[in-house]
Amino acid sequence: MHTFRAAVEAGDFDSLPALFAEDVVFRSPIAHKPYRGRDTLAVILQAVSRVFEDLTYVREIGGASPEKGHEADHALVFTARVGDLEINGCDFLHTGADGLIDEFTVMLRPLKAVNAFAEKMSVEFAKAMEAMQQDKA
Repeated sequence: MHTFRAAVEAGDFDSLPALFAEDVVFRSPIAHKPYRGRDTLAVILQAVSRVFEDLTYVREIGGASPEKGHEADHALVFTARVGDLEINGCDFLHTGADGLIDEFTVMLRPLKAVNAFAEKMSVEFAKAMEAMQQDKA
């Protein structure tokens, strides 16, 4: 997970899609249904990069998966700000045998900061999706 973590901490969100499986599943703390696909996740993470300020990973937890022979599950605990509110979260990542991230789940707290994140994220995600549609046209 060092490559993912290093890219996020450096603000290099453009390099992240190469780390995801084409059919990656993303579970958001503010959406009921999971999002699917590398391109969609890239748009989401670009929007997140404009909402979170001062994102810092404070702990990295990894577990070996004996049946797969690689470190399949990782948890990256972070802090960030949304406006003047501190937010805490954890990125839960699963990698397939090919080393690509195929599952990505985010958990956030406290509720007041999560609500502020959800409001700002809805605006940024809409802008990002519109820009993606224009790029495809």
